[in-house]
Amino acid sequence: MAQTSLATHDVFNQSPPFEDVNLFTLDRPLMDAVAANGGASATADLTEFGKHWGSAAMAQRGRLANENTPKLKTFDARGFRRDEVEFHPAYHELMAHSAHAGIHNSTWNANGETAGGASEVLRAARFFIASQVETGHLCPITMTRAAVGALSSDPALRAKVMPVLGNRSYDPSFAPWWSKRGMTMGMGMTEKQGGTDVRANITRAVRDGDAYRITGHKWFMSAPMCDAFLVLAQAEGGLTCFFMPRFAPDGSVNGIHFQRLKDKLGNRSNASSEVEFNDAYALRLGEEGRGIPTIIQMVSLTRQDCATASVGLMRSGLAHALHHARHRSVFQKHLSDQPLMKSVLADMALHVEASTALAMRLCRAFDRAPADKLEAAYMRLLTPVVKYWTCKSAPGFVYEAMECLGGNGYVEEGILARHYRESPVNAIWEGSGNVMCLDVLRALAREPEGASDVLRHLVAQTQGLPGAQEAVSFIIKTLRQPDAERVARLAVELLALLAAAAALQEIYPKHAELFAATRLKQPHGSLYGAVDFAATEARGLLERTLPE
Repeated sequence: MAQTSLATHDVFNQSPPFEDVNLFTLDRPLMDAVAANGGASATADLTEFGKHWGSAAMAQRGRLANENTPKLKTFDARGFRRDEVEFHPAYHELMAHSAHAGIHNSTWNANGETAGGASEVLRAARFFIASQVETGHLCPITMTRAAVGALSSDPALRAKVMPVLGNRSYDPSFAPWWSKRGMTMGMGMTEKQGGTDVRANITRAVRDGDAYRITGHKWFMSAPMCDAFLVLAQAEGGLTCFFMPRFAPDGSVNGIHFQRLKDKLGNRSNASSEVEFNDAYALRLGEEGRGIPTIIQMVSLTRQDCATASVGLMRSGLAHALHHARHRSVFQKHLSDQPLMKSVLADMALHVEASTALAMRLCRAFDRAPADKLEAAYMRLLTPVVKYWTCKSAPGFVYEAMECLGGNGYVEEGILARHYRESPVNAIWEGSGNVMCLDVLRALAREPEGASDVLRHLVAQTQGLPGAQEAVSFIIKTLRQPDAERVARLAVELLALLAAAAALQEIYPKHAELFAATRLKQPHGSLYGAVDFAATEARGLLERTLPE
């Protein structure tokens, strides 16, 4: 390693930046998971994408977008309302790069129908890679992609929107959506008094000809410079979903008034607002009183992205930790050659490999659900399961990665401090852990045959893996209890581990057996590294994680 001479000492034994790397080809578990789930034909495109997003220039954009946070401009100098949020140029550059790659729309065709093939898997791979560089800008990206699912409730409106939303241009101008090259969409559900309980919403919608006028508020509405939002409000027939553009049809600014931006722990590049609607123009999506079933088509897709981003954050943490350990010497040996550190890193690598396999397997279910009942049932049951496990795993995992770097991991100049602050949000967004567990119970109650088919499928896939059959028996017994809600977290976590073992079994059986032995056959320790891997097993895990 190059040494730098200062007045008092030479600088050496520091790991070089983990930049100008290929975030796809250096990630063997991701490459194999994409191929196993239908995406092998896109290897060349993903290789180019991984090289671009792994560049020092993209890392710099991520840093700048988070150090220079959004600013709300409520009024102009003469007292007129502006209700605009200003972002650093680096944020807009990140948005443009993601839009150019189609991360906001590539799972839909020009008509707003599912694109088919392996479009979900391929888009998720790009989302996974981008999340390792900068996660905040992906909030409007994921909401835009997911909004199309809800727009299917109004084919006529969808037909008007798709020529703009389906474009791979990013247009940050503050102008009516129909006049722009490209557009983004957000959502507004949460109110002060309700939170998760959106049925408690008090925002009102009153019919105005073919449209509605909405008055009320939202306590959290992220990405406020989106061109339109899907909003829940109480109409005469009950809670209803609405399409609310930033501009009314006559070109005037709609009555969307931002009160302030949230001062958040992480996700700093992305603005999250408190907003009031003052007689705001909106169009109804779906029937009155059917707001939750309408918008849940969007929420299911954003939950998938929460899981994918969380695994991406863990992958980045692991890659930085292993990269550092291979360059940092302690007691005359590289950290990566120290037996205890090797156990920690290998255990972390196994967790990420299984999580990656599971995330991509879930995306395959989204791809195939329209034509396959089993895949549709897998998607319905496993989406909350995968979100629960991956999103709640991320904060502790990223902390462990940060500790591998010591003090260098704790300072804000490095990316891991940002990842650590970022990591809790995905477990909170789109339904907290308890909400995910309740959703699993709801799926079991409403679609018992489909859930049973999924469990039988997992049983077949994990046949012979250590502890798998015992895990299945425990899951079934626990979920059949009259008071299943009380112990739902036990069953849901174990179901996630079983599904991860099954997904990994399709890709790399040797590591599926290791995963089952350390997670299903016996409870995994509360901290990483509390495992007994043979030296060859640890070496194999780390070599797949980041080839030397």
